[in-house]
Amino acid sequence: MEITTAKYIISNVDVKACPKPDKPEYAFIGRSNVGKSSLINMLTRNAKLAKTSGTPGKTQLINHFLVNNAFYIVDLPGYGFAKRSMAQRKEWEKMIESYLKERTNLVTVFVLADSRLEPQALDLAFLRKLGEWGVPFNVVFTKADKVTQREAAKNARQFVEAMKKEWEYIPRTFMTSAEKFHGRKDLLGYIGELNDEWVMPDADAVPQVPIQ
Repeated sequence: MEITTAKYIISNVDVKACPKPDKPEYAFIGRSNVGKSSLINMLTRNAKLAKTSGTPGKTQLINHFLVNNAFYIVDLPGYGFAKRSMAQRKEWEKMIESYLKERTNLVTVFVLADSRLEPQALDLAFLRKLGEWGVPFNVVFTKADKVTQREAAKNARQFVEAMKKEWEYIPRTFMTSAEKFHGRKDLLGYIGELNDEWVMPDADAVPQVPIQ
């Protein structure tokens, strides 16, 4: 699959204000400063689509982008460290949880993990939450160009091994570099496969439950 058009649609704090759930949707989330917006821009080949910043916690809303007039990419606020008050972070957590639990057309959540680091407890804890909520996910390792291929592969392997301690089923994972466009073809190909399988949810449908 190739992306030919990608445009910003809306930002909001309420899942009920999101676009009509009549197209498949893919959300991207990760720890603050993991390279989420850069990855979205790399996938769409639009450096100005998602706002990037060196300041953790810059993304504060649910941001919808319409791709190929066929599906949505959603840029969610990061979790973890951010120079915001505890009250503000609690509001973000509530907003993210509501979105992930209630968005019926959400196909999968791409959870980003920094390939330069060993498995982080915060990332594994977030995956655990997704399992509790019954939200499908995949893991995307970012910034693979910042370390050697061997180091990135080792950290990714350790992350998967850590997951196996809690999960019977390990979803597909991806190694990426926003600067080098590494992993773009594989990730878009996977989204294309999911788009082909997608069926419009019933009005009263709930998100799919991942195999565990």
